[in-house]
Amino acid sequence: MKNIKNSQQRNLWFERFMAMIATVNLSLVLFDLSYVHWRDLYLQKLPQIVQIYDPIKGIEPHRDTKKYLETVDALQEQVSQTGLQSPEVKNRLEEITRLSNEMIDTNPFAGANKSGTLEKIKNRMRKQIGKDSAKESFAIFWSQPYLTQKGWVNEINFFNQRIRPLIATNYYRGIGERGDFINNFWIIDSGFVILFAIELLGRTFVIRRQHPGLSWLEALLWRWYDLFLLLPFWRWLRTIPVLIRLDQAHLLNLYSVRRQINQGIVANFAEELTEIVVVRVINQVQGSIKRGELIRWLSQQENVRSYIDINNVNEIEAIAALLIKTIVYQVLPEIQPAIVAILRHNIDAVIHQLPIYRNLQNLPGIGQAQTQLSDQLATQITTNLYKTLVSAVEDPVGAKLTSQLVQSFTEALTAQIKEKHLLSEIESLLFDFLEEIKLNYVQRLSQEDIEQIIEQTRQLRTQASVPAIVER
Repeated sequence: MKNIKNSQQRNLWFERFMAMIATVNLSLVLFDLSYVHWRDLYLQKLPQIVQIYDPIKGIEPHRDTKKYLETVDALQEQVSQTGLQSPEVKNRLEEITRLSNEMIDTNPFAGANKSGTLEKIKNRMRKQIGKDSAKESFAIFWSQPYLTQKGWVNEINFFNQRIRPLIATNYYRGIGERGDFINNFWIIDSGFVILFAIELLGRTFVIRRQHPGLSWLEALLWRWYDLFLLLPFWRWLRTIPVLIRLDQAHLLNLYSVRRQINQGIVANFAEELTEIVVVRVINQVQGSIKRGELIRWLSQQENVRSYIDINNVNEIEAIAALLIKTIVYQVLPEIQPAIVAILRHNIDAVIHQLPIYRNLQNLPGIGQAQTQLSDQLATQITTNLYKTLVSAVEDPVGAKLTSQLVQSFTEALTAQIKEKHLLSEIESLLFDFLEEIKLNYVQRLSQEDIEQIIEQTRQLRTQASVPAIVER
C-alpha cells in the first residue's frame, strides 16, 4: 500500500512538472502572438525586451526613421558645441526639414501598418506650430528664428517627449521566401515540441502496455489533446492541453467547466437523437401504411414479408377475453353500488311519471313503499345481470360464444376495412395524423429543456449514491 501511495505521489509530481512546462510554453506562445501588437508598450516600459525579441520576429529599425532620429541627435550635439546660430546648425536644420518632407511623402510607417502613428505626429506638430500644413509646420519648427524665439531647450524637449517616441516605434520587418513575415519563434518552440513528443511517445507506450488490446494509434488517441502541443501552426490551440494538464495535476479545478461542456454536448446529442428516433419510427409506420401492411397486420395473412407469430396465440382475442374477465370479476363488484344507485334513480323517475302514482302519492306510506320498491328492483336487476355475466363467462358454451363473438367482430371489422374506399380514407387519415405528430410533438421534444432532464438525472444519481441509513 505504501509503495502504491509513493508511486501515485511521484506520478502527481511528474504531472505537475509537465503541466508547468506546458504552461510556460503556452505563455511564450501567447507572448509571441501578441508581441507585435504590444511592441509599442514594451518599447516604452521594457525596452530590454524589445532589444532581445525584435531579432526573433525579424524586426529591425526602419532606416529612414532611424536616420531622422540620428540627424536630430547630431543636431543636439552640434548645438551644444557651436551654438544655435552657427552655420553648421543651419545645415543640420535644413537636412532635418528635408527628411521631414520625405517622411510625409513616402510614409515609412506604412510597412509596419502604423500609418496612424504618422498622422498623430503630423497632428501634434500642426498643433505646436498652429498651421494647417504639416510640411510647413515642420519647416517652421526646424528653423533658427523659431527655435531662437521659442527657446531651444523647450522646443527640443517637446520633440523628444512628444514626437521622438512616436517615430521610434516605427520598424521594418523582413519577409521570408514564402512571402510571410520572418518569425524565428520556432527556434525557441522546437525544444518544447521535442520534449512533448518524447513524453507523448512514452505515455503511448505505457498505455499500450496497460491495455494490450489497443493498437499504437488507439493508444496515442487516448492523449489526443497532447497532439496540439506538437503543431507548428495554430499554436493558440495549446490552451486545450494546458488546461487539461493543470486540471489533472490538481493545480486548477475545472470540474464545473467540464460539467457544463459535457452537459452541453449531451444535451445537443440527446435532442438530435430524440428527433431522429421519433421521426424514424413515424416514417416507418407511414411507410407501412403506404405499403398496405396495416390491413395485412389486422388480418394476419401471409405475404411477401410474412407476419411472425411468436406464441401461436391470437393476441386480440386473448386481450378481449382477459378484459372481459377483469371487468366481470374485478370491476363490476367495485362499481355495483353506483350501478344500483343509477337504476334506483331511473326507476323513481319512471314511477313518478305514472298517472296512477300521482293519485296515490297522497296516501299514507305510499312514499316509503315506493322507495323500498325502487331499491328492491334496482338491486334485483343488478344482481341478476351480474349473475348472468358470471355464468356466461364460466359457462364453457358461453365462453365459446363470447370467443366466437370477438372473432366474428374482428372478421367483420377487417372485412369492412378491406373496402377500398374505406381503407384508402383510413390510411390517408392515419398518414396525415402521423405527419401532424412529427410537426407538432416532435418539435416539442426538441424544444424540451434537455438540460433540466440532465440535471434531474444527476440528482437521481446523487440520491442513489448516498448510502442508506440502517437503523439498529
